[in-house]
Amino acid sequence: MKSTLFVSDLDGTLLNNAQALSRFTIDTVNKFTDLGYKFCYATARSNATASIVTDGICKNMPVIVYNGTFILENGSQKILKGNYFSRSDADRITNTLLEHGISPIVYAFIDNKERFSFVPDSINQMTDDFITTRDDPRKRIATASQLLDGDVFHFTCIDESKKLLSAYEELKDHYDCVYHIDIYSNCPWLEIQPNGVSKARAVFDLKEMLGLERIVCFGDGVNDIPMFEIADECYAVKNAHESLKRIATGIIDTNENDGVARWIENRFLS
Repeated sequence: MKSTLFVSDLDGTLLNNAQALSRFTIDTVNKFTDLGYKFCYATARSNATASIVTDGICKNMPVIVYNGTFILENGSQKILKGNYFSRSDADRITNTLLEHGISPIVYAFIDNKERFSFVPDSINQMTDDFITTRDDPRKRIATASQLLDGDVFHFTCIDESKKLLSAYEELKDHYDCVYHIDIYSNCPWLEIQPNGVSKARAVFDLKEMLGLERIVCFGDGVNDIPMFEIADECYAVKNAHESLKRIATGIIDTNENDGVARWIENRFLS
């Protein structure tokens, strides 16, 4: 199994409901990797937020962030593989969202720094709540003409389901779009990435980079479905979305009960 890449989602899977790693999970993952097994995470989070909540694990492994948009060296944050929108695609997405009454948060590298931009007068209360609860140096207030500055790689939209699903239907055949309900705020989200970007693609690419042969993954949400579909084994936590459970190799304990770590312990450390 040392020729296997083990990959876990974070929120709702490896992290507990307090958005943290338990001491048991940290110790178990580190024992596992100390034995030479390759374990990393693939998350919808940015590196800025993922690196804080995963401090202490995966120090010598690349990690996957923004639903597969980037594969990064953990620690140095060096981009091993990145994906960006062309300006014409960024314009098309923005115009489509605005036509549906959606004001997005736009993520980009501006002057070699990661930023997320928004137009304050245009966002709704759900988006404002998301932004104002984050003391984040990446935050950037923009005018409409500045919204797409830099190298754009990700759109996040928080709005009414009807509006988001309508935009999703219009964009899904051209870009990688994920519609889901956020597990913390219970708000509808639509996330848009360049075509061909997914956790699945990034996991496969990382397996090839590391010269490994198999993939075993863990998850809880609908955005983990493509990753499950390419894995040799895939395990859904008990709190996972039913659509993910239906395609899983097996069901493990919940994120709150250290399901991933207990599976590792039972299979490899006991």
